[in-house]
Amino acid sequence: MEARKLIEVQREQYTFTGMGEIYTFTTLTETPDGFDEQAPYVLALVKLDEGAMVTAQITDLGEGEAVAIGDRVEMVTRKLATEGTRGMIIYGYKFRKVLTRSN
Repeated sequence: MEARKLIEVQREQYTFTGMGEIYTFTTLTETPDGFDEQAPYVLALVKLDEGAMVTAQITDLGEGEAVAIGDRVEMVTRKLATEGTRGMIIYGYKFRKVLTRSN
């Protein structure tokens, strides 16, 4: 049996800004179990400003509001699902189009 070496990995904690842009997206009309109440919804690959890419749902879209590749987005905390007979709510991150501020 071959001896295995343990490799020590040095890790550094990093905080992302939560800002990025839509790299690509699709609209899901047929959803996985547990997400029926949210259909249809937009699922996107978001390229964060720091370079990493994450998959996330796009939220807070108005009636008929579209998304496009290159749209600026920001991370927000939203309800992901409700589980179990007691209705435990699971929260996580989603993205929304960057809000413009009025003067």
